[in-house]
Amino acid sequence: MLEDVLLIKQKHRDAAEIITNEILEKKKNKLIVAISGESGSGKSELTHVIAKNLRKYGIFAKPIHIDNFYNTLPLERAAWREKKGVENVVGLGEYQWDKIDRVIDDFKNNRKSTMPCVDLVTEQIDELTTDFKGIDMLIIDGLYAIKTEGVDIRILIELTYHETKKAQTDRGKEPDNPLRWAVLEQEHKTVQSIQNKATIRINKDFKVII
Repeated sequence: MLEDVLLIKQKHRDAAEIITNEILEKKKNKLIVAISGESGSGKSELTHVIAKNLRKYGIFAKPIHIDNFYNTLPLERAAWREKKGVENVVGLGEYQWDKIDRVIDDFKNNRKSTMPCVDLVTEQIDELTTDFKGIDMLIIDGLYAIKTEGVDIRILIELTYHETKKAQTDRGKEPDNPLRWAVLEQEHKTVQSIQNKATIRINKDFKVII
């Protein structure tokens, strides 16, 4: 996402170092890593540091944020959720999985791929075109990223929104109102429902469990 705010701390660097080593051990052509976790848990920070680490080893890793693939526009999403009922619409069904799968297929086949990209300042959707030729690895990050098909390493950050309220406030990405907290609770339930897909976990102290 454009204009995203990253708050990288030592805990992200430490966890990324361990996961980078795990990736190097399992390295193969066109490896795909997915990182899931609730809002403010550190997904984007971890993704960024892992991708930067891998460059030291000559590996080009492209981050893909599935929050760019919502099936509702950012400026319309809150009203749509309120109208339809948070418990009815928030969850796996909010994402355009067919488009995510297409991007993954383009990656595997070294094609150019055009995908949505949310500008967090204007809350409008731009288009980003990436040439996957020469890209060795894909890192998919997002709430439900570990649900994505064809992933080789699935990482879950176990911090819940209860523990990340301060991080969310610091980032200033979402409004602080009852609707937002209802959405976070529903997202929490959905993340919990897919947690068994994780092959690597990062606990609430940000320690990596392999």
